[in-house]
Amino acid sequence: MSGKIGRERLVVAFAAIYFLWGGTYLAIALGLQSIPPFLLVGSRSVLGGLVLFALSQLDRLTVRSWQDWRHAAVSGLLLFVGCHGALAYAQRFVPSGLSAIILATIPFWIVLVDLAIGDRQQLKRLIGLLPGFFGVALIAWNETSNGENSLPISMIVLLLASALAWALGTVYAQRRAACIPPRDLAGMQLICGGAVLLMLSGLSGEWANFAPQQVTVVSLASLIYLALLGSVIGNTAYLWLLDRIPAPIVATYTFVNPVVAVILGVVILGEHIALRSLVGAALVISSVVVLLCIANVNQPTEKSPAGRDVGQTALRNADEV
Repeated sequence: MSGKIGRERLVVAFAAIYFLWGGTYLAIALGLQSIPPFLLVGSRSVLGGLVLFALSQLDRLTVRSWQDWRHAAVSGLLLFVGCHGALAYAQRFVPSGLSAIILATIPFWIVLVDLAIGDRQQLKRLIGLLPGFFGVALIAWNETSNGENSLPISMIVLLLASALAWALGTVYAQRRAACIPPRDLAGMQLICGGAVLLMLSGLSGEWANFAPQQVTVVSLASLIYLALLGSVIGNTAYLWLLDRIPAPIVATYTFVNPVVAVILGVVILGEHIALRSLVGAALVISSVVVLLCIANVNQPTEKSPAGRDVGQTALRNADEV
Protein backbone atom coordinates (compact mmCIF):
# COMPACT_ATOMS: atom_id res chain seq x y z
CA MET A 1 0.00 0.00 0.00
CA SER A 2 2.66 2.49 1.06
CA GLY A 3 4.71 1.83 -2.08
CA LYS A 4 1.83 3.00 -4.27
CA ILE A 5 1.31 6.17 -2.28
CA GLY A 6 4.81 7.58 -2.55
CA ARG A 7 7.59 7.42 -0.01
CA GLU A 8 8.17 11.19 0.02
CA ARG A 9 4.57 12.04 0.87
CA LEU A 10 4.48 9.41 3.60
CA VAL A 11 7.68 10.75 5.16
CA VAL A 12 6.34 14.32 5.13
CA ALA A 13 2.96 13.30 6.59
CA PHE A 14 4.47 11.22 9.39
CA ALA A 15 6.99 13.97 10.12
CA ALA A 16 4.03 16.32 10.59
CA ILE A 17 2.20 14.18 13.15
CA TYR A 18 5.42 13.07 14.87
CA PHE A 19 7.39 16.29 15.07
CA LEU A 20 4.91 19.13 14.52
CA TRP A 21 2.53 17.68 17.11
CA GLY A 22 5.39 16.73 19.40
CA GLY A 23 6.59 20.33 19.22
CA THR A 24 3.27 21.82 20.31
CA TYR A 25 4.19 21.37 23.99
CA LEU A 26 7.33 23.43 23.49
CA ALA A 27 5.32 26.01 21.51
CA ILE A 28 2.84 26.38 24.37
CA ALA A 29 5.66 26.89 26.85
CA LEU A 30 7.22 29.57 24.65
CA GLY A 31 3.88 31.23 23.94
CA LEU A 32 3.13 31.49 27.65
CA GLN A 33 6.19 33.69 28.11
CA SER A 34 4.15 36.75 27.08
CA ILE A 35 0.61 35.54 26.28
CA PRO A 36 -1.85 34.42 29.00
CA PRO A 37 -2.87 30.74 28.79
CA PHE A 38 -6.55 31.01 27.84
CA LEU A 39 -5.85 33.78 25.34
CA LEU A 40 -3.03 31.74 23.79
CA VAL A 41 -4.96 28.50 23.25
CA GLY A 42 -8.21 30.32 22.45
CA SER A 43 -6.58 32.37 19.69
CA ARG A 44 -4.80 29.29 18.38
CA SER A 45 -8.03 27.27 18.30
CA VAL A 46 -10.17 29.91 16.57
CA LEU A 47 -7.51 30.70 13.96
CA GLY A 48 -6.78 27.05 13.20
CA GLY A 49 -10.47 26.16 13.20
CA LEU A 50 -11.39 28.91 10.75
CA VAL A 51 -8.65 27.84 8.34
CA LEU A 52 -9.61 24.15 8.55
CA PHE A 53 -13.32 24.84 8.14
CA ALA A 54 -12.65 27.18 5.20
CA LEU A 55 -10.52 24.51 3.50
CA SER A 56 -13.30 21.94 3.94
CA GLN A 57 -15.83 24.32 2.43
CA LEU A 58 -13.60 24.91 -0.60
CA ASP A 59 -13.69 21.18 -1.28
CA ARG A 60 -17.43 20.90 -0.73
CA LEU A 61 -19.67 23.82 0.14
CA THR A 62 -22.01 22.52 2.84
CA VAL A 63 -24.25 24.27 5.35
CA ARG A 64 -23.96 22.32 8.57
CA SER A 65 -27.14 21.84 10.57
CA TRP A 66 -27.80 23.22 14.04
CA GLN A 67 -27.57 19.68 15.39
CA ASP A 68 -24.11 19.24 13.83
CA TRP A 69 -22.93 22.49 15.43
CA ARG A 70 -24.39 21.40 18.78
CA HIS A 71 -22.45 18.14 18.74
CA ALA A 72 -19.32 19.97 17.63
CA ALA A 73 -19.77 22.51 20.44
CA VAL A 74 -20.16 19.87 23.17
CA SER A 75 -17.16 17.86 22.02
CA GLY A 76 -15.17 21.03 21.30
CA LEU A 77 -15.71 22.30 24.85
CA LEU A 78 -14.42 19.05 26.28
CA LEU A 79 -11.49 18.80 23.86
CA PHE A 80 -10.25 22.36 23.75
CA VAL A 81 -11.51 24.00 26.93
CA GLY A 82 -11.34 20.98 29.21
CA CYS A 83 -8.07 19.68 27.77
CA HIS A 84 -6.15 22.43 25.97
CA GLY A 85 -7.19 25.19 28.35
CA ALA A 86 -6.26 23.14 31.40
CA LEU A 87 -3.00 22.06 29.75
CA ALA A 88 -1.93 25.63 28.99
CA TYR A 89 -2.77 26.71 32.54
CA ALA A 90 -0.81 23.79 34.05
CA GLN A 91 2.21 24.34 31.82
CA ARG A 92 2.97 27.52 33.71
CA PHE A 93 4.12 25.23 36.52
CA VAL A 94 4.89 21.87 34.87
CA PRO A 95 7.73 21.24 32.36
CA SER A 96 6.54 20.74 28.78
CA GLY A 97 8.06 17.26 28.50
CA LEU A 98 6.38 16.07 31.67
CA SER A 99 3.06 17.51 30.50
CA ALA A 100 3.35 15.52 27.27
CA ILE A 101 4.03 12.32 29.20
CA ILE A 102 0.93 12.77 31.38
CA LEU A 103 -1.22 13.62 28.34
CA ALA A 104 -0.07 10.34 26.81
CA THR A 105 -2.52 8.68 29.22
CA ILE A 106 -5.44 9.78 27.00
CA PRO A 107 -5.86 6.27 25.47
CA PHE A 108 -6.21 4.86 29.01
CA TRP A 109 -9.07 7.22 29.77
CA ILE A 110 -10.73 6.33 26.46
CA VAL A 111 -10.83 2.69 27.54
CA LEU A 112 -12.20 3.54 31.00
CA VAL A 113 -14.86 5.89 29.61
CA ASP A 114 -16.01 3.26 27.09
CA LEU A 115 -16.10 0.69 29.88
CA ALA A 116 -18.08 3.02 32.14
CA ILE A 117 -20.79 3.50 29.52
CA GLY A 118 -21.23 -0.22 29.03
CA ASP A 119 -18.73 -1.34 26.40
CA ARG A 120 -17.71 -4.68 27.90
CA GLN A 121 -15.28 -5.34 25.05
CA GLN A 122 -12.91 -2.99 26.86
CA LEU A 123 -12.49 -5.41 29.79
CA LYS A 124 -9.73 -7.34 28.03
CA ARG A 125 -7.81 -4.09 27.60
CA LEU A 126 -7.65 -3.33 31.32
CA ILE A 127 -4.52 -5.41 31.72
CA GLY A 128 -2.78 -3.07 29.32
CA LEU A 129 -3.57 -0.14 31.61
CA LEU A 130 -1.70 -1.44 34.65
CA PRO A 131 1.87 -0.45 33.66
CA GLY A 132 0.66 2.98 32.55
CA PHE A 133 -1.19 3.76 35.76
CA PHE A 134 1.81 2.61 37.77
CA GLY A 135 3.96 4.88 35.60
CA VAL A 136 1.72 7.88 36.27
CA ALA A 137 1.80 7.16 40.00
CA LEU A 138 5.61 6.95 39.88
CA ILE A 139 5.84 10.27 38.03
CA ALA A 140 3.42 11.99 40.43
CA TRP A 141 5.24 10.67 43.49
CA ASN A 142 8.65 11.65 42.17
CA GLU A 143 7.72 15.12 40.90
CA THR A 144 5.71 16.17 43.97
CA SER A 145 8.27 14.97 46.54
CA ASN A 146 11.37 16.33 44.89
CA GLY A 147 12.46 18.69 47.65
CA GLU A 148 12.80 22.33 46.62
CA ASN A 149 11.83 21.64 42.98
CA SER A 150 8.66 19.68 43.73
CA LEU A 151 5.61 20.38 41.61
CA PRO A 152 2.14 21.13 43.04
CA ILE A 153 0.10 17.92 43.15
CA SER A 154 -2.87 20.01 41.98
CA MET A 155 -1.16 20.59 38.62
CA ILE A 156 -0.56 16.86 38.14
CA VAL A 157 -4.23 16.25 38.92
CA LEU A 158 -5.25 19.04 36.53
CA LEU A 159 -3.24 17.46 33.71
CA LEU A 160 -4.84 14.07 34.36
CA ALA A 161 -8.26 15.76 34.37
CA SER A 162 -7.42 17.40 31.04
CA ALA A 163 -6.61 13.97 29.59
CA LEU A 164 -9.96 12.70 30.88
CA ALA A 165 -11.73 15.67 29.29
CA TRP A 166 -10.17 14.82 25.93
CA ALA A 167 -11.31 11.21 26.32
CA LEU A 168 -14.88 12.30 27.10
CA GLY A 169 -14.91 14.64 24.10
CA THR A 170 -13.56 11.91 21.84
CA VAL A 171 -16.13 9.32 22.92
CA TYR A 172 -18.93 11.87 22.56
CA ALA A 173 -17.79 12.80 19.05
CA GLN A 174 -17.51 9.14 18.05
CA ARG A 175 -21.06 8.43 19.16
CA ARG A 176 -22.82 11.66 18.25
CA ALA A 177 -20.88 13.26 15.40
CA ALA A 178 -19.65 10.33 13.26
CA CYS A 179 -21.77 11.55 10.34
CA ILE A 180 -19.84 14.85 10.09
CA PRO A 181 -16.83 14.76 7.72
CA PRO A 182 -13.64 14.75 9.83
CA ARG A 183 -12.17 18.02 8.55
CA ASP A 184 -15.51 19.82 9.01
CA LEU A 185 -15.84 18.42 12.51
CA ALA A 186 -12.27 19.35 13.50
CA GLY A 187 -12.75 22.93 12.32
CA MET A 188 -16.13 23.29 14.02
CA GLN A 189 -14.79 21.89 17.30
CA LEU A 190 -11.82 24.25 17.24
CA ILE A 191 -14.02 27.28 16.52
CA CYS A 192 -16.51 26.46 19.29
CA GLY A 193 -13.88 25.56 21.88
CA GLY A 194 -11.71 28.53 20.97
CA ALA A 195 -14.61 30.99 21.26
CA VAL A 196 -15.34 29.79 24.79
CA LEU A 197 -11.65 29.96 25.70
CA LEU A 198 -11.53 33.59 24.55
CA MET A 199 -14.58 34.34 26.71
CA LEU A 200 -12.91 32.64 29.68
CA SER A 201 -9.84 34.73 28.99
CA GLY A 202 -11.89 37.91 29.32
CA LEU A 203 -13.80 36.74 32.38
CA SER A 204 -10.60 35.71 34.18
CA GLY A 205 -9.08 39.16 33.73
CA GLU A 206 -6.47 38.19 31.14
CA TRP A 207 -7.56 40.91 28.72
CA ALA A 208 -7.35 43.63 31.36
CA ASN A 209 -3.74 42.79 32.11
CA PHE A 210 -2.71 42.00 28.53
CA ALA A 211 -0.76 44.47 26.40
CA PRO A 212 -0.30 43.38 22.76
CA GLN A 213 2.89 45.42 22.45
CA GLN A 214 4.47 43.27 25.14
CA VAL A 215 4.06 40.07 23.10
CA THR A 216 7.50 38.83 22.10
CA VAL A 217 8.44 37.62 18.65
CA VAL A 218 8.99 34.15 20.11
CA SER A 219 5.50 33.99 21.63
CA LEU A 220 3.88 35.29 18.45
CA ALA A 221 5.77 32.74 16.37
CA SER A 222 4.63 30.03 18.80
CA LEU A 223 0.99 31.08 18.39
CA ILE A 224 1.31 30.91 14.60
CA TYR A 225 3.02 27.52 14.92
CA LEU A 226 0.22 26.15 17.09
CA ALA A 227 -2.55 27.44 14.80
CA LEU A 228 -1.13 26.71 11.37
CA LEU A 229 1.50 24.00 11.75
CA GLY A 230 -0.02 22.18 14.72
CA SER A 231 -3.74 22.44 13.91
CA VAL A 232 -3.99 22.92 10.15
CA ILE A 233 -0.99 21.10 8.66
CA GLY A 234 -0.76 18.47 11.39
CA ASN A 235 -4.48 17.68 11.29
CA THR A 236 -4.54 17.59 7.48
CA ALA A 237 -1.58 15.19 7.41
CA TYR A 238 -3.27 13.04 10.06
CA LEU A 239 -6.52 12.73 8.10
CA TRP A 240 -4.58 12.07 4.87
CA LEU A 241 -2.69 9.22 6.53
CA LEU A 242 -5.84 7.68 7.99
CA ASP A 243 -7.26 7.39 4.47
CA ARG A 244 -4.18 5.54 3.19
CA ILE A 245 -2.32 3.78 6.02
CA PRO A 246 -3.53 1.15 8.53
CA ALA A 247 -4.81 2.81 11.70
CA PRO A 248 -2.34 1.13 14.13
CA ILE A 249 0.62 2.53 12.18
CA VAL A 250 -0.78 6.06 12.21
CA ALA A 251 -1.46 5.68 15.95
CA THR A 252 2.24 5.42 16.67
CA TYR A 253 2.23 9.20 17.09
CA THR A 254 0.64 8.71 20.52
CA PHE A 255 3.93 7.45 21.92
CA VAL A 256 6.33 9.33 19.64
CA ASN A 257 4.97 12.79 20.58
CA PRO A 258 5.99 12.56 24.30
CA VAL A 259 9.52 11.51 23.33
CA VAL A 260 9.83 14.47 20.96
CA ALA A 261 8.40 16.83 23.61
CA VAL A 262 10.85 15.62 26.28
CA ILE A 263 13.85 16.02 23.96
CA LEU A 264 12.81 19.53 22.89
CA GLY A 265 12.16 20.54 26.49
CA VAL A 266 15.59 19.39 27.62
CA VAL A 267 17.53 20.80 24.65
CA ILE A 268 15.74 24.14 24.16
CA LEU A 269 14.24 24.98 27.55
CA GLY A 270 16.83 23.27 29.72
CA GLU A 271 14.17 21.21 31.49
CA HIS A 272 15.28 18.39 33.74
CA ILE A 273 13.32 15.17 34.20
CA ALA A 274 14.49 12.76 36.87
CA LEU A 275 15.36 9.16 36.07
CA ARG A 276 12.37 7.84 38.02
CA SER A 277 10.04 10.02 35.98
CA LEU A 278 11.61 8.71 32.78
CA VAL A 279 10.98 5.17 34.02
CA GLY A 280 7.37 6.17 34.63
CA ALA A 281 7.23 7.63 31.11
CA ALA A 282 8.48 4.33 29.68
CA LEU A 283 5.70 2.50 31.51
CA VAL A 284 3.09 4.93 30.17
CA ILE A 285 4.32 4.59 26.59
CA SER A 286 4.54 0.80 26.85
CA SER A 287 0.91 0.71 27.97
CA VAL A 288 -0.09 2.77 24.92
CA VAL A 289 1.69 0.25 22.70
CA VAL A 290 -0.08 -2.67 24.40
CA LEU A 291 -3.47 -0.98 24.06
CA LEU A 292 -2.90 -0.35 20.36
CA CYS A 293 -1.94 -3.97 19.82
CA ILE A 294 -4.94 -5.35 21.74
CA ALA A 295 -7.34 -2.92 20.07
CA ASN A 296 -6.39 -4.02 16.57
CA VAL A 297 -5.90 -7.78 16.88
CA ASN A 298 -8.57 -9.53 14.84
CA GLN A 299 -10.75 -6.42 14.86
CA PRO A 300 -13.11 -6.31 11.86
CA THR A 301 -13.31 -3.17 9.77
CA GLU A 302 -16.61 -1.35 10.11
CA LYS A 303 -17.57 1.73 8.18
CA SER A 304 -19.04 4.74 9.92
CA PRO A 305 -21.80 6.88 8.39
CA ALA A 306 -19.14 9.30 7.16
CA GLY A 307 -17.46 6.50 5.22
CA ARG A 308 -14.44 6.26 7.53
CA ASP A 309 -13.30 3.21 9.43
CA VAL A 310 -14.53 3.15 13.01
CA GLY A 311 -11.00 2.17 14.02
CA GLN A 312 -9.67 5.23 12.25
CA THR A 313 -12.17 7.52 13.91
CA ALA A 314 -11.16 6.15 17.29
CA LEU A 315 -7.58 7.23 16.66
CA ARG A 316 -8.68 10.79 17.24
CA ASN A 317 -8.47 9.89 20.94
CA ALA A 318 -5.11 11.58 21.31
CA ASP A 319 -5.15 14.37 18.77
CA GLU A 320 -2.45 17.04 18.66
CA VAL A 321 -2.11 19.46 21.53
